[in-house]
Amino acid sequence: MNDKSLTDYPRPSVAVDVAVLTVDDRGLLVVVVDGPRGLALPGTFLHPGERLSDAADRALSTKAGLTGTDFHQLAMFDAPDRDDRGWVLSMAHGAALPAGRLPHDVRLVRIDDRSPGELLAFDHAEMVSHAVDDLRARYARHVDPSELLPEEFTVLELRRLYEAVYGRPLPKDTFRRLVVEALETTGRSSSGGAGRPAEIFRRTGTELPAGATALLAG
Repeated sequence: MNDKSLTDYPRPSVAVDVAVLTVDDRGLLVVVVDGPRGLALPGTFLHPGERLSDAADRALSTKAGLTGTDFHQLAMFDAPDRDDRGWVLSMAHGAALPAGRLPHDVRLVRIDDRSPGELLAFDHAEMVSHAVDDLRARYARHVDPSELLPEEFTVLELRRLYEAVYGRPLPKDTFRRLVVEALETTGRSSSGGAGRPAEIFRRTGTELPAGATALLAG
């Protein structure tokens, strides 16, 4: 019979890190903060009696000035040598927010394909890649599920958003044909710009057709 207690076994420290993605006219970006080892994702260590989600919420609030953020778990990063301070496991979380919801002084790093364009501490670049893959998978199933666009938008605005998320141009006619099935018209058109007024739509929550997944997969 093994009569050892839990304290007889070596135990790692547990941390959380959150990759918050957004889109602006530069493309897809990730929120970073300055840390002792350079740029890093907002993160913190788990406190006694604390849930992972509570720690992630605390990290976003104290490190990035973000409150009320919806996020979800991505993966556990458990390489024994991932942190030179000791044995640290980190649960990576992902989130996506409209640029307008971010603090005005937030630090953003552009994402090239799946990777941050600047060096990040620890294995945070890999966490960003997981977050990008997760975002793209969700956007292939539903129209703008993270509501990075306002409630109402044109197909052109939606296509530009998807081009930023996927990091490449998309054929406009094919894109429109595939996404319009999952949109609801408002019955109104945009009045700005020099071109022909564009029809304004809103999301319905309907799944995108299978052809959208093939188009976005490239």
